[in-house]
Amino acid sequence: MSSDFIWYELLTPDTAAAETFYKSVIGWEAKDSGVADVSYTLFSVSGYDTYAAGMMALNEDMLARKVPPNWSGYVYAEEVDAKAAEFVAEGGSINVPPMDIPSVGRFAVVADPQGAVICLMNPIPPEGGMPEAPPAGSPGTFAWRELYATDAPAAVAFYEKVFGWKESAAMDMGPMGKYHLFGLGEDDMGGIMKKPDEMPMSAWGYYIAVDGLNAAIERVKAGGGQLLNGPMDVPGGAVVAQCLDPQGAFFCLVSNTP
Repeated sequence: MSSDFIWYELLTPDTAAAETFYKSVIGWEAKDSGVADVSYTLFSVSGYDTYAAGMMALNEDMLARKVPPNWSGYVYAEEVDAKAAEFVAEGGSINVPPMDIPSVGRFAVVADPQGAVICLMNPIPPEGGMPEAPPAGSPGTFAWRELYATDAPAAVAFYEKVFGWKESAAMDMGPMGKYHLFGLGEDDMGGIMKKPDEMPMSAWGYYIAVDGLNAAIERVKAGGGQLLNGPMDVPGGAVVAQCLDPQGAFFCLVSNTP
């Protein structure tokens, strides 16, 4: 398996409120993971047995370290320990050392040399194989990933080295610099760009597909979230928006229809 994004996770101070919000905005269904002594919510697309994302509460240690509410992306790593060590060797850091989650897999939380946090994961395959997943890009799935970096070209080079992500194109955005598309093989999976000056540090953002962007934006507002940017047309005919949920976690929406 290649270095692809395989999971997404929300850390929030109020899981009950966040569950209500995302069920309304995205249309996800939610249920408890059923793991003993662990409070972990699984989000799924209606009609499918695979899960789109997970959610857990910020714990006392995270709050003490001033970890903000956030969405995280997990990238597949065959050898989590070795890949985490590679991040350090290339100028990054380890935020949470590699550890096992019983019946789930091994993971670590790392940061690239510019401080953007990302997670590594080698999951334990489910018994009986993976159930059918929604088609890529369908409502409720994560359709795009975006890195806002202090130095975009340096970030492109770093992730090519550690994950093998190749730059496929660099689009000129004028004063905002270039938007670097990256992916594995022929398909682009995300973009890397210079972070806005008002953003305090480099960070990843994740785009969730919805059916109709304007209606989804109204659900964001009605649920107590904020629209930060958009709606905005992007190459390929899609429209996007960047938002904050009511607890302050940054997330993005993308749709093929306004």
